[in-house]
Amino acid sequence: MIKKCEACKDGVEFPFELRTAFQPIVDVESARPYSYEALVRGSTGQTAGEILSCVTEETRYAFDQACRVNAIRDAVKAGLLETDAKLSVNFLPSAVYSPMACLRLTLQTAVETGMPTSRLIFEFTENQRLDTVHVREILRAYRSLGFTTAIDDFGNGHAGLGLLADLATDALKLDMHLIRNIDTCSRRPTIVKSVIELCRELDVLLVAEGIETEAEFETLKNLGIRYMQGHLFAAPEIGVLPTIDLRMTERLAAA
Repeated sequence: MIKKCEACKDGVEFPFELRTAFQPIVDVESARPYSYEALVRGSTGQTAGEILSCVTEETRYAFDQACRVNAIRDAVKAGLLETDAKLSVNFLPSAVYSPMACLRLTLQTAVETGMPTSRLIFEFTENQRLDTVHVREILRAYRSLGFTTAIDDFGNGHAGLGLLADLATDALKLDMHLIRNIDTCSRRPTIVKSVIELCRELDVLLVAEGIETEAEFETLKNLGIRYMQGHLFAAPEIGVLPTIDLRMTERLAAA
């Protein structure tokens, strides 16, 4: 667990400007966005991977805070509050040294922009093994304030069954590795079907991410997945809330 954050105390800022792209998570039953995920981008076109490679121990806190604030402000500016959709924001558990202290700026931004806490989903994932005691404290604090919480990239790296057993989140997102070519692989549908049953038993909302083909979509729909995300529906766009591809909207409406 992080005991203190020098960046917070000393006011360290992230060294370059960040922008926010949005991609819808689609409720395939209603053919409407359930939420929009906020994805970090650089002001000169840097990808999320390029930006994350620049995050250091000294700038981790400032980066995490900037992403949260930008996501909320940019979503409101893009018209999120004029829809029924939620906003999904990624966060780094290792950047949170004290759940309530690190939420002050997030809550202040939400109040200033009129964003209800009930409209915010916080997704977490880490490349390294998580301190589950610390993350459990974070989730408890977030839930007490009305936030929804989610495990991102489930099925990849350290985001596996052990994490699901230790941390009671409201939702989880299946990693795109499990989704890719699910229509032609005999093993992936069986694995995903098992996760669907687990989520049903645990009352956890399940999202499939990284969907690129209609065959993947059809397979997942037939397995019973209601919430989906991927380029098949809409590519991320900076500063605006993308509309779902018209072809997919018509197909969902006819289903």
